[in-house]
Amino acid sequence: MEDIKSLGRRMILGVNPSKVTYKRSEQLAGLGFVTPVVILLIIFMLYPMIQAFIISFQEYNLISSNKELIGLDNYKNLLQDPEFLASLRHSFYFAAIVVPVQGAISLGLALLIQKNSPVNAVFRTIFFIPVIISTAVAATVFQLIYSKDFGLLNTMLEALHLPTINFLSDPDVAMNGVIILGIWKSAGFFMIIFLAGLNNIPMTFYEAAKVDGAGPIRQFFLITLPLLKRTIAFVAIITTIDAIKLAALVYVLTGGGPSGATETTVVYIFRTAFEQMNMGYGSAAAFILFAIVLVISLFQMRLFRSDVDY
Repeated sequence: MEDIKSLGRRMILGVNPSKVTYKRSEQLAGLGFVTPVVILLIIFMLYPMIQAFIISFQEYNLISSNKELIGLDNYKNLLQDPEFLASLRHSFYFAAIVVPVQGAISLGLALLIQKNSPVNAVFRTIFFIPVIISTAVAATVFQLIYSKDFGLLNTMLEALHLPTINFLSDPDVAMNGVIILGIWKSAGFFMIIFLAGLNNIPMTFYEAAKVDGAGPIRQFFLITLPLLKRTIAFVAIITTIDAIKLAALVYVLTGGGPSGATETTVVYIFRTAFEQMNMGYGSAAAFILFAIVLVISLFQMRLFRSDVDY
C-alpha cells in the first residue's frame, strides 16, 4: 500500500519512476565497480603506508623481533646523515636535467610526427620502442655501449681522435650516463602525451593566425604553448616524480657507484631497509622523500595552473 502511495506521489510531482530506478541502478553499478578497487587500495597501499609510518618512529631491525619507540630520532639522524643528503642531491640533479631536457625532446618529437602519414606512423613506433623495452635489458645494453674498452661510444670517440670517457667508473661523469639512458627510455612515452595534447587544439586557431599573418614560430609561442599548458603541467609533474624516485636504472646500470656517485634516494632507502635490515631508518627516509615530492608536485600544480578553456 505504501509503495502505491509513493508511486502516486511521484507521478503527481512529475517524477518519472523509471528514471529514478535507472539512476539508482547506475549508482549501484558504479559502486559495484569502485568497491573492489577501493578495498584493494586499502589493503595493499593505505594499510602498508600506515604501518610504514608507524615503523618510521621505531628502531626496527628485520633480523630482530624487538621494536623500540624512539620518536623523531630516525628523522633527526637522517637530516644529518651525509649519505642520505648526498642521495637527495643525486636525485635532484637527475630531475633538474631530465625534466626540462626530456620535456623539450618529447615535445619536439610530437611536433615532428603530428601529421597523420604512413612515414610518421613508422617514426611514432620507432620513438616509442624504448618505452616498452625492459629496464634491465636497456641498462644492460647501455653498459655495453658505455664500456671503456670495447663500448660503441668510446669506439666512435677514438675514431674521431677524441679522448675516451669512463661513463661508469668516473664519479664526475657516471650520473650523466644515467641521465642519457633515462631520457632515451622515457621520451617516447611523453611524446605520445604531447601528441594527444596537440591533436586536441582546434585547427581554427591556426587558420585564424595564418590569416593574420602569423608564421609557424609565432603560432607556436602564441597558440601551441599556451594551449598546451595543462599537458605540460601533467608531463612536468609525472616526469619530476619519476625522476626523483629513480631506482631501477641506477641499480642495474651502476649499482649506485662509482663511490656512491649515482646512488639515488630510493636506492639508498632500499639498501638501508632490505640490505642493512634497518627498516625503521629506511621508512623514515621514505616519508621524507614522500613529503618532498608532495611539496614539489603541489608547487608545480599551482605554477602550471591554467584557466584557458577551448
